[in-house]
Amino acid sequence: MKTKILMTASALALATATASYAADSSDPIVIPIHNWSSQIVMSNVVGQILEANGNNVEYVTTDSQAVYESIRLGDVTMELEVWEGAFGASFRAALEKGGIVDVGDHDAVTREDWWYPMWTKEACPGLPDWKALNDCASVFATAETGDKGRYLDGPVDWLKHGKERVEALDMDFVVINAGSAAALWAEIGAAEADKKPVVVFNWTPNFAEAVWPGEFVEFPAWEDGCDKDPAVGPNPDALYDCGNPATGYLKKAAWDGMAEKWPSAYAVLEKVSFTNPQIAEMAKKVDVDELEPDEAAEIWLDENEDVWKGWISSGS
Repeated sequence: MKTKILMTASALALATATASYAADSSDPIVIPIHNWSSQIVMSNVVGQILEANGNNVEYVTTDSQAVYESIRLGDVTMELEVWEGAFGASFRAALEKGGIVDVGDHDAVTREDWWYPMWTKEACPGLPDWKALNDCASVFATAETGDKGRYLDGPVDWLKHGKERVEALDMDFVVINAGSAAALWAEIGAAEADKKPVVVFNWTPNFAEAVWPGEFVEFPAWEDGCDKDPAVGPNPDALYDCGNPATGYLKKAAWDGMAEKWPSAYAVLEKVSFTNPQIAEMAKKVDVDELEPDEAAEIWLDENEDVWKGWISSGS
């Protein structure tokens, strides 16, 4: 399957893009891989498109926060999923230093926050209000958390600031960090059989919204500065006393030398834009269909030629 699909893409590229990528460096374009499925599959999708464009591609496993410094220094070439809620601060800090450029937004709209499957609402009917959740904290208590509720946050390196929010809003919850995205899905899946109330970190787009209907907890609305200025938000003495942006961006970023070194590849990157359903489908192929990321990318490309063909054929 891999050979067939890549040959199809290569044939398209050779017919339409040979002249445009001739100016590109033969050095590999370095694409980072993180620890959630949509980013891994999307990186493989775009990597295979660039290979079809005649470029060399290399994948490296990279910390999802430190990657912006790596891009700024030219050690990594691009980032395909800059989530506003999770990585906006690191991205902005790198932009201020220079060496990294904003390559535009995907069509997708993102949200990342505390989340619960709908069956949880039966045990805590005041949801999605965060104060109602806090009033129901004992419903989420476990042996691990005593009489306080248990909230399963994302992996530590995602820097979701769950503990800071609990402290800032004086919530009766203990924050436990999941070791991986898979651990979050396992938590929801294990609770499903007996409809056990759970609250976990979740985000959109991903496959979970199609498998487990649910809602995000509604915290005090995000305001610019909530993560930097204690005066912003309801607690004047604390940061992170707001929810994450409810309509966040999903951006692309690149080393500022990419356009000169790989002009054709950079032109492709500028055109790359995925929607929420497209990104959710990429993640589903790994998280539900249990495909390897490179195979999931190949199949997605084969099923969605109308989406990406023009990114190559229109050249620069």
